[in-house]
Amino acid sequence: MTKPTHLKVALVQQSNTDNAQDNMAKSIAGIRDAASQGAKLIVLQELHRSLYFCQTEDVDVFDLAETIPGPSTDALGALAKELNVVIVSSLFEKRATGLYHNTAVVLETDGSIAGKYRKMHIPDDPGFYEKFYFTPGDLGFEPIQTSVGKLGVLVCWDQWFPEAARLMAMAGAEILIYPTAIGWDPRDEKDEQTRQKDAWVISQRAHAVANGVPVISCNRVGHESDPSGQSEGIQFWGNSFIAGPQGEILAEANNSDEQLLVVELDQARSEDIRRIWPYLRDRRIDHYQDLTKIYRD
Repeated sequence: MTKPTHLKVALVQQSNTDNAQDNMAKSIAGIRDAASQGAKLIVLQELHRSLYFCQTEDVDVFDLAETIPGPSTDALGALAKELNVVIVSSLFEKRATGLYHNTAVVLETDGSIAGKYRKMHIPDDPGFYEKFYFTPGDLGFEPIQTSVGKLGVLVCWDQWFPEAARLMAMAGAEILIYPTAIGWDPRDEKDEQTRQKDAWVISQRAHAVANGVPVISCNRVGHESDPSGQSEGIQFWGNSFIAGPQGEILAEANNSDEQLLVVELDQARSEDIRRIWPYLRDRRIDHYQDLTKIYRD
């Protein structure tokens, strides 16, 4: 496929409730708004159909999962075809009873599923009990070919691992995309909250720099209560952003509001940047064997 040199991309930063129908309607409204502004690639946040349910471990939550293809991909595929856009969605995938994934799926402009990515790195921390719900991905770090280019789609916790970004870039990814659900413990001090958010932004901007490709990071926003009442819930910090191939911030949302970001990417810049900063050329793969170890004792 021939990718466009100039590509308008968008992300939809939204807050969620326990009403999946309303959440999906909000995502669809954001997609329509982005398309009306000329966006051809539109990214939704992690698990955009529901609340972030991983604050607790509850077997009834598995009722939220759906197959791929399924109702959400049918609806979003029809929308992608109607609007002639590529959509990156994030779904709770039911692969089989007792086997579930945190899956990003890409809908092509003809309504078909261009590909999917199953989240590889699964966290298990207070308020983020994802290992209870999600089996680690088994599709590897493979970019998804679309009419707007090769998309290196990863999900949330993946964004902290430079290996994931590098492997996507090595396989030809032209844009790195991170649907995300990350937030603060409201009890944290303001300085600590700032450090956490800054580390999150720096990490992903570094992936852009080290691989010479743009990054689209779409986070959710708003407070979501802990159903168990054992904590004060999570204040999702928003701050979704789009960065260029040198890590430069092209657009950034705030930490409190639902926002739509639309930016035009000059995809030829990645080619230019990689010529000036040839990281792939200078990698010393003959001395990287220890990277396959968990730790060097």
